Amino acid sequence: MTEQIRIGIVGHGNLGRGVEAAIARNPDMRLVGIYTRRPPEQLSPRDPATPVHGMDALTAHADRIDVLILCGGSKEDLPRQGPELTGLFNTVDSFDTHARIPDYFAAMDAPARAGNRTALVSAGWDPGMFSINRILGEALLPDGATYTFWGDGLSQGHSDAIRKVPGVAGAVQYTRPAPEAIARVRSGARPTLTPREAHRRECFVVLEAGADPEEVRNAIVTMPHYFDAYDTTVNFITAEELARDHGAMVHGGFVIRSGNTSADNAQVIEYALKLGSNPEFTASVLVAYARATHRLNAMGQYGAHTVFDVAPGLLSPKSAAQLRAEQL
Repeated sequence: MTEQIRIGIVGHGNLGRGVEAAIARNPDMRLVGIYTRRPPEQLSPRDPATPVHGMDALTAHADRIDVLILCGGSKEDLPRQGPELTGLFNTVDSFDTHARIPDYFAAMDAPARAGNRTALVSAGWDPGMFSINRILGEALLPDGATYTFWGDGLSQGHSDAIRKVPGVAGAVQYTRPAPEAIARVRSGARPTLTPREAHRRECFVVLEAGADPEEVRNAIVTMPHYFDAYDTTVNFITAEELARDHGAMVHGGFVIRSGNTSADNAQVIEYALKLGSNPEFTASVLVAYARATHRLNAMGQYGAHTVFDVAPGLLSPKSAAQLRAEQL
């Protein structure tokens, strides 16, 4: 076997634990350390032999890590950590605030180029796999319309955003696609759908002691980029109900391109995901793109990149000759 790619993980929440699980299923990779803002002794890695360090140890470990996978949240963690770290490390992250991706890309690109590093930003399933399928649909059916439906499922990014609201002790958010909207699109019609017509959002929130529920509700439903364009329901529950009823992290969705190749022939392309664990699947995507990032850096492809810039063959541990023989 060729030399293993050395992976470091920043953050050990649901996504970080998912990355641990994914690395264990990729023999060409090795987890060399987990880095956390919490006291390291509070973490329990899947493999007890995995070293756990504080964030202040990262600078001294730059020569031990081939790719650093950033597992923080998009609202606050990644915008701060990413630009600080990508000048020293090749990085992969799942920044998922769609409207802010161009700004985040620019913030990652400059330090990565200055440090001869490669930063793969906004990988995951959306942005990520869904993004690729939106591009493919538009390229293959230029006369058409693209629709993305998320859910029914729990959104990690939106749940994280709610948990940052003052007065919130715990929370999850579910995205619910509108069945009638999906049916119209699958029929080959090209409806114009507002975000509010295509989805609704449902939040389950545990309040901190003394928090004003109406203030919390208003902060959630008016949050830009997350909830302000949708019909959003906020349900206040107990911590016990949150733990009992909302521990599963299922998700998924559809990308549908409806178009015509001629006046007489309508075509529909659909890509779908049904995920038993949102964080574990997202982590699997990040690990595959960590492999590609390591290869891009070895080829001198410095700076920030997205999934649009990565050839599919770079994601696979197999050689180009194997892929031609087995998959083409």
